[in-house]
Amino acid sequence: RSLDASLPLTPVGRGLQTNGQDKFSAPSDRYAYQNQKLLETYFERLESTMDALKPMARACAGSDNTVIVMVCNTGQSDLLINFICSAQARGFGDVVKEKVLVFATDQGVLDIAHGLGLRAFYDEKIFEKMPEKEASRYGDQAFTQMMYAKVVTVQLINRLGHDVLFQDVDLVWYKNPLPFFHDRTNPLHNFDILFQDDGARSLRYAPYSANTGFYYVRNNDKTKFLFRSLLFLGDMVLSMTSHQQALAALLDEHSSLTGLRVKTLSGVDFPGGYHYHRKKEIGFLKDIAQGKHVPYLMHMSWTTNKKNKLLFLQQMGLWYTEAKCEAGGGVGVANSLAGGGGLETACCSAEPLIKCHFKDKPSVEQCKDSSVPTIDKNGKSFW
Repeated sequence: RSLDASLPLTPVGRGLQTNGQDKFSAPSDRYAYQNQKLLETYFERLESTMDALKPMARACAGSDNTVIVMVCNTGQSDLLINFICSAQARGFGDVVKEKVLVFATDQGVLDIAHGLGLRAFYDEKIFEKMPEKEASRYGDQAFTQMMYAKVVTVQLINRLGHDVLFQDVDLVWYKNPLPFFHDRTNPLHNFDILFQDDGARSLRYAPYSANTGFYYVRNNDKTKFLFRSLLFLGDMVLSMTSHQQALAALLDEHSSLTGLRVKTLSGVDFPGGYHYHRKKEIGFLKDIAQGKHVPYLMHMSWTTNKKNKLLFLQQMGLWYTEAKCEAGGGVGVANSLAGGGGLETACCSAEPLIKCHFKDKPSVEQCKDSSVPTIDKNGKSFW
């Protein structure tokens, strides 16, 4: 509906848009009950979970007290494998293997993580209702369940007293970002929590436009309170189909209430799908593709499904995973290896496996061939 200026003013929540949609409507009892059941499991398993996590988190944290947290199911496992393969090929595989703690939501990912030499946590009771398949699209049931898992995992490691670098599996590092967050001379060092810029300037993500697929949390009382609050707002996460919107609302509240210092990182250094898919960023993406600009990472957000994420990563020269380990195939490969290791050797290519798929999307090779299709309506060649 369009705005009718002739009507009298009416009190509304801050999520009401000019089109009449309310982005912050209160969750119904249905979602409250679902969250109640999730919290019952959380508290029933809390003591044993903390006992299991404590030594793993301490080992990952090391001297800088930072744990890289990643959450994955079998459907997304080829993206996890690719992150490790790409890190190894780019020269910081040892750092990643030392710092990453994988929260596996099914047995298959646990096998893969161990096959890659990573520390991993899996509790069948906690994750028994988590999907093994990847989400078909943003906001579907599988997506929403994984979003709740991402809330719990960060809260647990934060509670244990560690800094957390949380990241989704659909990204690749060009450079190790940890020194950026640890540098005490960095003007951003005094911020409590730092997020990649999502790019969305919609009301529901205001004012920070925080992308919850890559962010750094410094351990202190303010961030512990923030993630405890988010945990208890699980009904909000479930009703909104993503923790990103719920966390965005809390960031606004806590920055005022407790003085939580929130920072949105520069897209020049931490680009994502917002940059990859926008025509206005063609020059910037060409600089990255040609090596004229080297950001810290590329996060393939703003992408409809995992299939397309893989294709775009291949075009950008960021795919290092052999075909036999794609689409959940890494589970079978991991189980076939003696001693539970060696998956990196079996699955990883030392060089990027570059393929042209769509000539209207950024690519490291000039995909101009007439046989290469476009994916966007009225799409024009990137090169």
